[in-house]
Amino acid sequence: MKTRKQFGLWPSPISPQRIGAGLSISDIAWDDDGTLVWRESRGAGGVLVVQPPDGEAFRDLNSDYTASAGVGYGGGDFCAGRGAVYFVESKSKRIYRQPTQSGGTAEPITPKFGAAASPAISPDGAHLLFIHTYEHQDSLAIVDTEGANWPTKLVSGDDFYMQPCWHPGGEKMAWIAWNHPRMPWDGTKLQVANWQVENGVDEAITVAGSENISIFQPQFSPDGRFLAYVSDESGWWQIYVYDLKSGTTRQLTHADAEHGIPAWVQGMRTYGFSPDGERIYCIRIQNGFSSLWQVDVTNGAEMQIPLPDEYTWLEQIAVHPREERIALIASGDLCPKRIITADPAGACRVWRRSAPEDLPTETYTRAEAITWPGMDSRNVYGLFYVPQNEQFEGVGLPPLMVLIHGGPTSQRGASFDAQAQFFTTRGYAVLQVNYRGSTGYGRKYREMLRGNWGIYDVEDAVSGARHLVAQGRVDNDRLVIMGGSAGGFTVLKALEDYPGVFKAGVCLYGVANQFSLVADTHKFEERYSDSLLGSLPEAAELYRQRSPLFFADKIQDPVIVFQGEDDKVVPKAQSDAIVAALKQNGVPHEYHLYAGEGHGFRKPETIEHFYNTLEKFLREYVIYA
Repeated sequence: MKTRKQFGLWPSPISPQRIGAGLSISDIAWDDDGTLVWRESRGAGGVLVVQPPDGEAFRDLNSDYTASAGVGYGGGDFCAGRGAVYFVESKSKRIYRQPTQSGGTAEPITPKFGAAASPAISPDGAHLLFIHTYEHQDSLAIVDTEGANWPTKLVSGDDFYMQPCWHPGGEKMAWIAWNHPRMPWDGTKLQVANWQVENGVDEAITVAGSENISIFQPQFSPDGRFLAYVSDESGWWQIYVYDLKSGTTRQLTHADAEHGIPAWVQGMRTYGFSPDGERIYCIRIQNGFSSLWQVDVTNGAEMQIPLPDEYTWLEQIAVHPREERIALIASGDLCPKRIITADPAGACRVWRRSAPEDLPTETYTRAEAITWPGMDSRNVYGLFYVPQNEQFEGVGLPPLMVLIHGGPTSQRGASFDAQAQFFTTRGYAVLQVNYRGSTGYGRKYREMLRGNWGIYDVEDAVSGARHLVAQGRVDNDRLVIMGGSAGGFTVLKALEDYPGVFKAGVCLYGVANQFSLVADTHKFEERYSDSLLGSLPEAAELYRQRSPLFFADKIQDPVIVFQGEDDKVVPKAQSDAIVAALKQNGVPHEYHLYAGEGHGFRKPETIEHFYNTLEKFLREYVIYA
């Protein structure tokens, strides 16, 4: 029999220590012989792990280096092929080469010059394409895989490059490029060029994309006939194939679903060719959940690949180079991240688990896709989690944590969310808001935030909370809003524009001053606000209206602020300023600054302190108030 106890005060098996000690898996790749390589984060470091094809125990590639690329937000940390792993070392940002077989050491093949990302090995194993950045200039570069010669810059002139790939014949290459003020989900171009060792690349042609069409993940078919890519020309990210011989293009997928994702980092993948080039295996995202599909390249026939029900979110698909096996990072609302392989019939094997999985699935609560009317009656989407604990049942109605994703061009999906489960096992309900402007619901929905940042995200958070109150699912007097980065901005704006709706706010490295954000942030995002708010100086008044710092006197409800000292995206000066205003205005608040942390917290001790501190704050200002 369950014990009756007030919501929000349930003892939980998900401790701050458990969350801080967990590891994260970010990418996975196959070597030609079937060796599986993946990157996992342990604390602040990115470790490469090698799984031999014979099924013997996996091992760390080395103990001397961590892999972390240095272009934009990162990603594209490594690739594998021809019996070697090529990775970007975290401190120097040089590319290293190391054999996948035990006994081989890592050797640098690029000099200490700028930063690299997205290495891609040529079919003959002799050359490596990669993205390079130096002094605010990005380019596509090439180096021999032995590092005998200085790298050569192949292509430059655009502001950004991403996702380089080789034709299986080795004589062509393709890549994505785009320019300010667009972001990669606004408009990019897919370019293809011929290449020779002696002469370099000839003039590139643009195969797809424009200033208003987003192209994602080019990949040549193994038989060399096609160049596949993802485009949102139809209004959804769909898969297309370009016939290299005829120059014609066909759209393969047609469902009202996403087959691509916003390219926040290098090296992202949502599909891959079968070894014979006849099929494409792809991840499909609908209503916050993802599934695995097979698409025939010739006729577009689709078939869902049946995976176990526990997997509701899939990432970084990688197809075996010779066999019909698909590697994935898979998780679910009840299942922490795993590395799995599956065949087209859905038979799965687990190779790595990101957590001990010692807690029964009954510990967790399922994600429920919900829709509600926004303040203008347009549909808004999100995921809802009810409180769940095997030992306790609540009294009355539960408090609600309204969680706001960052970006703002991003999405909350039905992946395993330790943060959401941290709250639900303590007796909180959780609403993850995919406000207008989020991805996963088509381009039209994504673009609704243009000019409306600080309006729709705020309104949709408030209307979502009120919707759950009206349904009798949560306590109207115990609503909390929480978010980081752009989500932290939404927290501050919601507290200003709708005082008294939320009992408290939790702001992690949030944007407080839009002018400072544009002036101080990194290259990738320095023109992001052009589409969200407008160009300066013309839109200066709108920037002021959407800067919480200038209206901080409207905040009445308690706020707790968390910030990394080394944050280069939203520097600590933003949090310093809003906290000073809260202090001046006599608003109950706390401020916690973490040394050695950037945009997002990675150290186990930081994560543990964050959750312990947050729980105490919520008890004082929400549960006991």
